[in-house]
Amino acid sequence: MTAILECKHLTHYYGKRKIYEDLNFEVPRGRILGLLGKNGTGKTTTINILSGYLKPRAGECRIFGENIQTMSPAMRRNIGLLLEGHVQYQFMTITQIEKFYSAFYPGQWRREAYYELMDKLKVAPGQIISRMSNGQRSQVALGLILAQNPELLILDDFSLGLDPGYRRLFSDYLRDYARAEGKTVFLTSHIIQDMERLIDDCIIMDYGRILTQQPVRRLLDTVRRYTCHVPDDYEPQLPADEFYHPSVLRGVMETCSFLEPADAERRLTELRVPFTRLESEKINLEDAFIGLTGKY
Repeated sequence: MTAILECKHLTHYYGKRKIYEDLNFEVPRGRILGLLGKNGTGKTTTINILSGYLKPRAGECRIFGENIQTMSPAMRRNIGLLLEGHVQYQFMTITQIEKFYSAFYPGQWRREAYYELMDKLKVAPGQIISRMSNGQRSQVALGLILAQNPELLILDDFSLGLDPGYRRLFSDYLRDYARAEGKTVFLTSHIIQDMERLIDDCIIMDYGRILTQQPVRRLLDTVRRYTCHVPDDYEPQLPADEFYHPSVLRGVMETCSFLEPADAERRLTELRVPFTRLESEKINLEDAFIGLTGKY
């Protein structure tokens, strides 16, 4: 499958603080990929590099085969970018801002995509943007991006400020739109339940590195949460690449692993862990994220 977006050997620092080093990933054409990570792991930094607003200390990002730092304005028109729900010209109405933006995209603007979303959100055409809630304003920005009809959508915290009902509505709408139109989407969100309904693939970032990149279904089919009983004073010292963030509370050890149950039991025995009653369970995306990155 052809990659529409490629990042190779990305390294970035803010002053002396390393955000990440030698980061590599790609996004296949026609897929919806979610970037998951705790605060401070570099999600917004990555978005800023992908948009060309930030030049990495080392490495490069290529979109449509071109380096984003030298991409022509004509090619940039095929990228729709949302930075935390920002909408300019908030003194305009819903109708005025659509007419204003349409002039920048002759030949590709699809006003029906914008008004279809506004109708679903029950936003009146004459409503002034500055008088709308933060969540509604972010959806106006998303509606403008859909009308732009880009090949690639880059969305930072796309569900910011929305209540649960509107989050569900927009997640379903974006998923159906992207699949029907063959769009490629790269997005972030702190609300992982929304991501699980929406994305095809995920990247889970930890501080300074990527823990895993794979299809969500495959991830949820292979990752498991394990619990077992151990002595109260037991302090787990387990291989970090096999058992993620083991913790003990009141004589119960909990950890996350990609090992099959039989292999996990064998490895714990080989490591001389004093355990009994090992149990495993499959988990959802939010629990997988917490298990692989740690609770705190």
